[in-house]
Amino acid sequence: MTVTKTIRRREFLGLSLGATGAVLLSQCSRGASPSSAPSSALAQAAVYSSEGGLLSFDLVAEEQRVKLGSRNANLLTYNGQVPGPHLEANPGDTVQIHFTNRLSQPTNLHYHGLHIPPTGSGDNVFLEIPPGESHTYEFQIPQNHPAGTFWYHPHYHGLVAEQLFGGLAGLFVVRSELDEIPEIQAAQEAFLVLKDFALDRSGNIPNPGHMAQMTGRIGDLLTVNGQFNPSLEIPQGGLLRLRLLNASTSRFFQLSLEEHPFYLIATDGGAIAAPVELNDLVLAPGERVEVLVKADRDPGQYRLLNQPFNPAQGMMGGGMMGGGMMGGSQNRSTTETVATLAYNGSTEPLPLPDQLIAIDSLPEPQTTRQFTLNHGMGMVFLINGKAFDHDRIDTQVSLNTVEDWEIINTGTMAHPFHVHINKFQVLSRNGQPEPYAAWKDVVSVSPGESVRLRIPFRDYAGKTVYHCHVLDHEDRGMMGVLDIQQV
Repeated sequence: MTVTKTIRRREFLGLSLGATGAVLLSQCSRGASPSSAPSSALAQAAVYSSEGGLLSFDLVAEEQRVKLGSRNANLLTYNGQVPGPHLEANPGDTVQIHFTNRLSQPTNLHYHGLHIPPTGSGDNVFLEIPPGESHTYEFQIPQNHPAGTFWYHPHYHGLVAEQLFGGLAGLFVVRSELDEIPEIQAAQEAFLVLKDFALDRSGNIPNPGHMAQMTGRIGDLLTVNGQFNPSLEIPQGGLLRLRLLNASTSRFFQLSLEEHPFYLIATDGGAIAAPVELNDLVLAPGERVEVLVKADRDPGQYRLLNQPFNPAQGMMGGGMMGGGMMGGSQNRSTTETVATLAYNGSTEPLPLPDQLIAIDSLPEPQTTRQFTLNHGMGMVFLINGKAFDHDRIDTQVSLNTVEDWEIINTGTMAHPFHVHINKFQVLSRNGQPEPYAAWKDVVSVSPGESVRLRIPFRDYAGKTVYHCHVLDHEDRGMMGVLDIQQV
């Protein structure tokens, strides 16, 4: 087996940043807290890319003592690092991941957002890899697969929240036509894996307790690529492509960049038709976005902020784990600094693209279904009144058909709804049409909301799942089995 390691210039911002020769510098002041001053240059993992149409890679899940910012932490890691290795492939490539489980629990891998087979050695979430055993995942990225920011994480039912909260997550990027647009190529690129943690005084993750397992576990340590408030730099006049992943188990983010709008260019399933200007971004667990930032302000430092946000109008709280102590809620009253952007040098102003990738319109659906999300008695979460049963088929669809799914939240907590293998388009929310077309694989549904999706079932038959991506809710029943049948 071979491992090809390629460090791409625009993906490793610790190296030079274009013609200006600007470098990322640590701006940490002695005694500064993570929220008060940039701690270090933004870390970007080395990229393991396919070569000659093959990405062959060894991946090991194990507990390791690692640095989380400046703190020693006993976390769950892929190849000894948090986040895990950054993998890249192209449409048509073959992927071989030789996976070894050195955890004390069974686990497996889910390739979140990839359109690949749900069976065998593909994105098979029903697979169990016991402690000490190995498995080789092998699949081909379709020739027509869109470019996008995807990721991998565990998906062994009952342990998903615990293992992801412990640190098991990594990027999986597909490069394609979006990356070839000249204005996109000219932009500097940075990947931000947003992830919260909780540690006790010994550096261990504390037991979340029953309340956090109901509301979703949330940590008080907010990290970007395993760092606290890292810094990144761009020359004045430059263009920055930020690719953001919410790899948290339960935390929602509401992000804004001081004095700078975001120009949205891609969501979970790839590019949108044209840039959309936004003042802030809300990311539910599992969601990804790509945005452009124009460095057209006065030289200075600008904070990327996580603003106080409650996804369920004050009903989802009490799950905060602070230094191992329970208390607080997701609806925090303080704004947190996620990272700091600084201008360094200057360059000729770079333009935004006018057009990106057209979004195909889907035909009218053959079938319309309803899915009601709620919680039951005790520690149980339900879809259509039922908790997950590995042996039960909840929804049976035919390959090469299109369906509308209406997702209705009658409970008191927000539920980000995720479908494996096949992406969808969000048509409306509470009967109001979405402002722009986009391909998605996670959509957040707040209490009292009804969201209508249109989803095509293409290419692959077999069993997979749909579920809430507040992963404590998924582990406690809010998941259904989807059987895609060849007709």
